Amino acid sequence: GFRYHTMGWAGQAMSDGFRGPGRVDGMGVVAAGNDRVTMVRNHELRGSAGPFGDPSTAWDVTGGGTTTLVFDASAERLDESFVSLNGTLNNCAGGVTPWGTWLSCEEAVFDPESAHLGIELRQSQWKIQDAGRPHGYVFEVPPMGVTDPQPIPEMGQFWHEAAAVDPDSGVVYMTEDRSPLAGLYRYIPKVSGQLSAGGKLQMLRVPDHPHLDEDAVLFRRLPVEWVDIDDPTLGNNPGTHDGKGVVTQGLEAGGTGFRALEGCAFRDRQVFFTSKNGGARKAGYIFKLDIEQSYIELLYEAPARGGFAGPDNIIFSPRGSLVVCEDRGYGSREGQYLAGLNATGELYAFARVNPAISGVFLGHDLAATAAVSEWAGACFSPDGQWMFANIYQPGVTCAITGPWKDGLI
Repeated sequence: GFRYHTMGWAGQAMSDGFRGPGRVDGMGVVAAGNDRVTMVRNHELRGSAGPFGDPSTAWDVTGGGTTTLVFDASAERLDESFVSLNGTLNNCAGGVTPWGTWLSCEEAVFDPESAHLGIELRQSQWKIQDAGRPHGYVFEVPPMGVTDPQPIPEMGQFWHEAAAVDPDSGVVYMTEDRSPLAGLYRYIPKVSGQLSAGGKLQMLRVPDHPHLDEDAVLFRRLPVEWVDIDDPTLGNNPGTHDGKGVVTQGLEAGGTGFRALEGCAFRDRQVFFTSKNGGARKAGYIFKLDIEQSYIELLYEAPARGGFAGPDNIIFSPRGSLVVCEDRGYGSREGQYLAGLNATGELYAFARVNPAISGVFLGHDLAATAAVSEWAGACFSPDGQWMFANIYQPGVTCAITGPWKDGLI
């Protein structure tokens, strides 16, 4: 009884006249009303050959950013689409704020003034030699877009992945996608709801556990603390361009290192986050951080790379399950999954990319892209009747509806 529509394909003309970009990653619903659902989605694009939208509204000449989609739920169609953030770098995931904006996170560190010291990003691959501004920041995007994009430096210059906001305090929890060691951070704003007004950046510390990248134990609760990051704008260690300036500060202060942190979601005073390559088998972890009781707990460990692996973007459904987007990597052609994790730590399948998909659409060879692609950016309409999720390559958004049931997705 389920059905779906696809929309916002890479290469399709958008309402503003620009072509829709590809590499569609994190996404969130920022507004809704009169059957119209507004989403902002990230594009994990690199290069410095120019922005995909209007250069006059771009942060830099780099290729990343966001697009906004407006879906008419009653007509079941895409009503509007346009560029909403322009000229950023490798925008991977992010998070929705309680005040109705999208935090778009750059998953890369670049500083033009120190790039000559040995750029970690490997210029030949990333092709960002012509970038003129620093990167590795969080940008806040309103529903209708931003014409003068400005990063929030005090939220840190590091390999940002996802963000989740505590609606009561306004504190933002953020993941870092680095290997071998990455941090889980929180940003405590001076003024709740005004992130650009400044604040304090901290990194999670689990006493007696300097690393939780592969030796976490299921359902064992460990107490947590937080350590300050003295200079959140230090994206690189002094004298280098290594992209490790923030995480090094945290680790040296006693913070705990994880591996390849990805999705992040907030619910009932708890933060849930994923480690895509965590565990002895490097197949993935899902953690819970309890804010009220100050402990961390491992909820799920993927059993092996041959099955479900690489938990990435996550969000809670209106019916209580944690929805998990699979990113198994591009070595598999088995068709990746959207899955659900229930309260007892059991993972179950919901949707899958057909592994036998073939054909060409809008110039995209679906067998070479969708068949091996990850899912990303799962989110829901406020009434819970529509799930939206992206297929990263070739870059398309799916709108899914059907006979939802309580307790399931």
